[in-house]
Amino acid sequence: MASPKLRDTYPLYLANEAVFSNTDLEVTDKYTGEVATRVALADAKTIDAGIAAADAAVEPMARLAAYERQDVLAHCVSRFKERYDELAYALCIEAGKPIRDARGEVTRLIDTFRIAAEESVRMTGEVQPLDISPRARGYQGMWKRVPIGACSFISPFNFPLNLAAHKIAPAIAVGCPFVMKPASRTPLGALIMGEILAETNLPKGAFSILPASRDGADLFTTDERLKLLSFTGSPDVGWKLKSQAGKKKVVLELGGNAAVIVDADADLDDAIERVVFGAFYQSGQSCIGVQRIIVHADIYETFRDRLVAKTKTLIAGDPHNEDTFVGPMIDVKEATRLDGWIEEARGKGGKLLCGGQRDGAMLEATLLEGVPRDTKLYREEAFGPVAIISKFSDFEEALEEVNDSKFGLQAGVFTRDLYKMMRAWDVLDVGGVVIGDVPSYRVDSMPYGGVKDSGLGREGVRFAMEDMTEIRNLVIRRRDV
Repeated sequence: MASPKLRDTYPLYLANEAVFSNTDLEVTDKYTGEVATRVALADAKTIDAGIAAADAAVEPMARLAAYERQDVLAHCVSRFKERYDELAYALCIEAGKPIRDARGEVTRLIDTFRIAAEESVRMTGEVQPLDISPRARGYQGMWKRVPIGACSFISPFNFPLNLAAHKIAPAIAVGCPFVMKPASRTPLGALIMGEILAETNLPKGAFSILPASRDGADLFTTDERLKLLSFTGSPDVGWKLKSQAGKKKVVLELGGNAAVIVDADADLDDAIERVVFGAFYQSGQSCIGVQRIIVHADIYETFRDRLVAKTKTLIAGDPHNEDTFVGPMIDVKEATRLDGWIEEARGKGGKLLCGGQRDGAMLEATLLEGVPRDTKLYREEAFGPVAIISKFSDFEEALEEVNDSKFGLQAGVFTRDLYKMMRAWDVLDVGGVVIGDVPSYRVDSMPYGGVKDSGLGREGVRFAMEDMTEIRNLVIRRRDV
């Protein structure tokens, strides 16, 4: 079988159709920095046309039978499997994601659409007794969920397949037309999804996938024909968009500086393996990547030394190499930013344990200890291959340290103590607590999202479907009762 390769150009998708309007967007190979392909870039007129088409498709989409929506999603699952290698290769190029991680993301893409296909026939409601007092005698209620209408989706660069899938698949499952703006640095995965959706019998206008510059994409947020905005990306951008969104419902999946607690009773071999993964997989560019490692004092030195030794074994370099674990960051600018944060932490007393060297967009897997809490590396989202380690003596203090953050996405706790597990679940101010593993763990059916600056609402197919629907009540008065 021939090796996958990229085409010279890719279209945008406007009202279900491929449009080769220009080749204005260059997509670079994030490892070499060279232009890998060119993509059509949507202007304001094209975005407006996509929104108009979605608005016109609201009724036809709502009329689709459950089995018709399921058939579309099942088709996507089948075609994603057929194009598995192509999707992984494109992801490796456009995101610089190590090929093993890229294959894992394609698998999650398939899982997400498969789950949506299953859920598309489960949009259930409820029969509700209303005769709760004499005045309501003879009244019967029931409710159902109906599609909210045309939706706007903005997806990020770090999981360009799966995070786009967590918007697209639920929308199809409930019957909502949509316009999507994929990240301009990584648009290929969403466009390949568009190509596959174009093979189906979705009503005209059901979807538009429109790469666009941030400056020209205001309509995705402000247009009143759109009834929901779902944004995944940085907190600063997300909260700004919410303030501009007007009356529409807004779902935000934003950033974090996730922490993991390693208690004294943890299995060290297992915990080290998982913490290394959580901190450095896909070059740390994950909103639930391990950034803060909080270790019990009794095992701290042993854990630290073994963690450093394990980190030093990670292979960095060409993401196409099967052995590569750490690839490039998304661009030189981001790597330079994080390099500056490391230097700030060191300048304020943080000790570099390993890594810390940068070459262009490549930044070594880096560990520090003794990092003060007033540094960017502690307070902000690093979003790169850097983690900091600290010690605790009292479990309550460890919980307080996890909560000492403006973010609250997920947290991990390695403990075998049932009471500590329940205490963490009660106390940690996050969207999810993961016991016996790192906060980086996610299954695509679970309710996923954060609190505080980490966002609003939950993803996970069934929960996104709830956001993309409204409850419509029915009251029946019976005079014969």
